[in-house]
Amino acid sequence: MTFRQLGHFDVIVMGAGSAGATAAIAAARTGSNVLVIDRLPFAGGTSTAVLDTFYGFYTPGENAKKIVGGIPDDVVSGLSGYGSMIERPNTYGAGTGVTYNPEHLKVVWESLLQKSGAKILLHALLQEVTVKDGQVRELVLATRAGSCKVTADFFIDATGDADLSHFAGFGYEKAGDIAPAQTLTTTFKMVNVNAAERKKIDKNRLHELMQEATEAGYALPRREGSDHITPVANTTATVMTRLDSVRKNAKGELESVLDDPFFLTESEIAGRAQATEYARFLVDKVPGYENSSLYGFSTLIGVRETRRVYGDYRVEKDDVLKARQFDDQVALCGAPIEDHHSGDGTNWVYLPEGSAVGIPLRSLIVKDSINTMVIGRCFSATHDAHASIRSMAQCMAMGVAAGVSASVAIKSKEEVRSIKFSKIREELVKTGAVLEI
Repeated sequence: MTFRQLGHFDVIVMGAGSAGATAAIAAARTGSNVLVIDRLPFAGGTSTAVLDTFYGFYTPGENAKKIVGGIPDDVVSGLSGYGSMIERPNTYGAGTGVTYNPEHLKVVWESLLQKSGAKILLHALLQEVTVKDGQVRELVLATRAGSCKVTADFFIDATGDADLSHFAGFGYEKAGDIAPAQTLTTTFKMVNVNAAERKKIDKNRLHELMQEATEAGYALPRREGSDHITPVANTTATVMTRLDSVRKNAKGELESVLDDPFFLTESEIAGRAQATEYARFLVDKVPGYENSSLYGFSTLIGVRETRRVYGDYRVEKDDVLKARQFDDQVALCGAPIEDHHSGDGTNWVYLPEGSAVGIPLRSLIVKDSINTMVIGRCFSATHDAHASIRSMAQCMAMGVAAGVSASVAIKSKEEVRSIKFSKIREELVKTGAVLEI
């Protein structure tokens, strides 16, 4: 087979979602030659393909504190420039959310990446990873132009599903192996909604209507969930559907949507069918939706949890609930543990009001590698801790930390784990990152 050579870079970021795009921007701004790669035709990952709200910028509670800043603020400023974002209080206690138009966010992400000097490669699927003595050397990518190879000194796994670490043979915990895996959600939008009428009922009444509709024959597997206003007039977005992300195969073995390609395909199809039924329910039963229409599904089904890579440190449930601080923390998180389990209900467990847990640099360093970091929803954490820290603002903050750390490592010609933390901290503070509560 003939491979096209794409060249050599200081840093390759695999995945251009909230974590990966921010990592690429941070690394490029601090002087590295960066390539960021994604399988989608646009940057942003889940932030542009599935959701429309950033959570995690603030601590929950009445006296909210801003705990994420710097490059993530540039993202919000870009959205504000389009008149395309609103701050929205969250009724589940996760703190103020920044709701945006995902189409504008695509442009914002790509503009920030281009201005930083990072090179962008879209429509590229990771196929193979070459590793020697814990050092990632080369990636093989499938593109519309054929198979390609690319090399770098440093790699950042921001794939969400830990694809780079998986193909490299690095250790990870598969969701569902120990604790129940979080579920999947296809989001959707409704247009021509009468917002004033919709405001007349609260979330509890919405959930009662879902239960009543289910008893009347509507196929609503989840009798909860939410809808919310957006920056686009008379348009709402929803998080209502629920599908299992793991199942037992014919041999009785547990498999996830990453183990069987037909499972993921079936989930995408079932998610859209489920969303269509929820839209029918909204039109038929919920005030304000009488003249509304289903307008669009998420580009992808929303995946909360698949693989969590083993890092030099693993953030645990007690760390989160006790709002533990670390000597090497590179970001903060005040979001509650939000566990979307199979069946009805979502488990919410909150941090003390006004507090935040630190995210240690060690949880972003892949234990089995000397030149790889992991960020976003596949970083090193237990199931419960992950259910808090996977919020998109935290993914962005992790991205800044990884991008800056990679650049410092390249300049000093050291492994990240060997660098004096004060060097990394100093560079992070320059970006505007918030490191202390």
